Amino acid sequence: MDIVELQWIGFLALFFGTLFILGEIFVNMRGIFGVLGLGFITVYFTVYTETNSVLLMFIIYFLGILLIIIDGKVINDGTLATIGLVLMIVAVAMPQPTIANGLYAVISIIVGAFSSLVFLKVFKRREMWTKIALVDRLTKEEGYNSLSAEYEALLGEEGVALTDFRPSGTIEVNKKHYSAVSGGRWIKKGTPIKIVAVDGTSVRIEELQED
Repeated sequence: MDIVELQWIGFLALFFGTLFILGEIFVNMRGIFGVLGLGFITVYFTVYTETNSVLLMFIIYFLGILLIIIDGKVINDGTLATIGLVLMIVAVAMPQPTIANGLYAVISIIVGAFSSLVFLKVFKRREMWTKIALVDRLTKEEGYNSLSAEYEALLGEEGVALTDFRPSGTIEVNKKHYSAVSGGRWIKKGTPIKIVAVDGTSVRIEELQED
């Protein structure tokens, strides 16, 4: 049987072509993935696409790739990347002789595109979509703290209730005003209080029991 008649081989070529080309965009493989992807895609378009539309579909496909690169490097909002993916799908589906073949081609390119994201977990990623994707982790080790230092220092401090707590209100501690909650207890205005818990900027108080 002629290998050209085995359409599933063409779909595999399309899958691997998309996988490696997008992989080259996402991670820095020094062109290795790009060469592999270009080889697979060239095989697909030259062997499994009608002769009179090879060049046009090839151009449309790589125009889609170009839009994805521009979006990742410059625009950073995902719009051009979405348009680029659509162009890639159109380029592989349009030349197919039947709707079924076109559907298989679309599935191949979508699966290849999503599979390329796996490379992000293995190889060094490129600086792409940095404006819409938070890559750095906000950890204490990196100098970040989710708990405000000012509020953290309030734990154990004493003050006075400026309003009635039913069960939330305002307190004064060290001549500063803070919103707080009393944990379901009613506390009258002017009552001495103590801060017993701090979570972010959420402060919980209790009535101060004098000795």
